[in-house]
Amino acid sequence: MSKNILIQKGRLINPANQTDGIYDILIQNNIISDISNHIQPNNNFEIIDATNKIVVPGFIDLHCHLREPGQEFKETVATGTLAGAAGGFTTLCAMPNTIPPIDSKPHIESLSNISKETGAIRVLPIASATMKSEGKILTEMFELADAGAIGFSDDGNPIYDPFIMRQALSYSSQLNIPIINHCEVPELSKHGVMNESWVSTQLGLPGIPNSAEESMVARDIMLSKLTGGHIHIAHVSTSGSVNLIREAKKEGVNITCEVTPHHLTLTDTIILNKNLSDQNFVTSHHSYDTRAKVNPPLRTSSDVQSLIEALNDGTIDIIATDHAPHSDIDKICTFTEAAFGISNIETAFSQIYQLVINQQISLHKLIESLTIAPARILGAQYGNLEKNKPADITIIDLNEQWKVNPEKFLSKGKNSPLDGHTLTSKVFKTIYQGKIVF
Repeated sequence: MSKNILIQKGRLINPANQTDGIYDILIQNNIISDISNHIQPNNNFEIIDATNKIVVPGFIDLHCHLREPGQEFKETVATGTLAGAAGGFTTLCAMPNTIPPIDSKPHIESLSNISKETGAIRVLPIASATMKSEGKILTEMFELADAGAIGFSDDGNPIYDPFIMRQALSYSSQLNIPIINHCEVPELSKHGVMNESWVSTQLGLPGIPNSAEESMVARDIMLSKLTGGHIHIAHVSTSGSVNLIREAKKEGVNITCEVTPHHLTLTDTIILNKNLSDQNFVTSHHSYDTRAKVNPPLRTSSDVQSLIEALNDGTIDIIATDHAPHSDIDKICTFTEAAFGISNIETAFSQIYQLVINQQISLHKLIESLTIAPARILGAQYGNLEKNKPADITIIDLNEQWKVNPEKFLSKGKNSPLDGHTLTSKVFKTIYQGKIVF
């Protein structure tokens, strides 16, 4: 049984019911037992002074990589969930691109057992859509859903065969569980390592055009319309993609999508010159920063602006990290050889908060996109701070400034292009099921 915890004088922001005000919150028996303007403390309460801080529902990440089993040198459930807690997350949805992939009921059960034994916060499994994530034979989707899968995806491997995707979406319409697709046409992105733009030309690196993503998004919209299945577009990165999704939503297509912190805040110029304050973008010893190599790639400022607008108007439903930890050997190499992926679960909120500071999105939209919006996709009771709800709570100091030092990350993945940058806002405490986990 967890301690009784009293959070005092924090600014409670709960987008689920539009609450925004100064409240005390009492946690007893792992749930929220009271929320009011003043709760009288007693000796049985552990007091948390949240004065001048915001108190929000624990964040939910619909897309992250915990690497276990098979790649524990990159991340484990233990380290990944600790890092998640440090970032304010209380629920992580783990992608299935492990070794072996999460494509059977025993694999789901194994991950669940590991999570219960070593995880600091909640882990929900996403199962492979096809056997071994090879795109050829569908997994036993009903069995996997019964075992606890909250979605299906081949993750870094796009579900390429349209007939397989049609079948998967048909099952999705019966299960009411999303098919999460990495939208990429391999023939268009072939050999590409970054966004196709003047930056890739100047660096002499093969580029990935926007059309590689947009072609697959358009196909998936058509198949979702045909079947009624729920298609969830992972890590949207282009203006063309959001335009397609916006129109699909107007037509009533069963579609949701996510955007990552890095696609909302960074452009491909960071690969050319890591010093973002230097507008003279020329190649230097800062160029070819492999920590900024990610798939889909960082795009242009025009794409970033389209993503921000799409988040504001509801075209983009949620923010998800796509936390992709790698070992040093995967990144300390040439740009072409480097692995795709950014380790960002500990910096996610602070990174996006710069958009709030710049008045590009509201604080409420940011919190909604990390809490009740992903909870709705999951059909879960998380992401909401009300009486008798689970005590999953994040407390944040919006004024604290800190310098990003990946060597201090709790994640094994230190691959962050934000290394050395100063961010504003920091997670103060994270509470999961009534227990302080960070």
